[in-house]
Amino acid sequence: MQIASLPYLDEHATVIPSETDDVWRGLSETLDRSFSRPGVAVYTRLVGCADCAASGPRPLAEGSTFPGWRVVSAVPGRELVLQGRHRFSSYALVFRIEHLGPGRSRLRAESRAAFPGLAGGLYRRLVVGTGGHVVGMRRLLSTIRRRSV
Repeated sequence: MQIASLPYLDEHATVIPSETDDVWRGLSETLDRSFSRPGVAVYTRLVGCADCAASGPRPLAEGSTFPGWRVVSAVPGRELVLQGRHRFSSYALVFRIEHLGPGRSRLRAESRAAFPGLAGGLYRRLVVGTGGHVVGMRRLLSTIRRRSV
């Protein structure tokens, strides 16, 4: 499924007191560590994710994977596009890094997802409707900010 055709969910952003290259490094490290924990791998197998293991080039580049995600585009210091799918959803996460001035950058994270069928609708209610997605995204951006400074 093409990312542009996935319904828009939300966008979260944070300003980071670092240059874009440092934010890129923090983003890559955080994603690799956060999504490569043992519990994540178990979860991805349970829901039937297409990608259940870390593989491919590091630092992250097109074709790299980690549980639940595949890198479909990587422009170091500017944009990282991730895509994934499982039994209940097809989804994407687009990270964009903007230079705001000396030692300042903005990191934006745009979420897109489709939840087909009754099971998908229930899954959406569980993940998005409870606020879990928002909490997870805020925590992820906070961790990236700390690792980028």
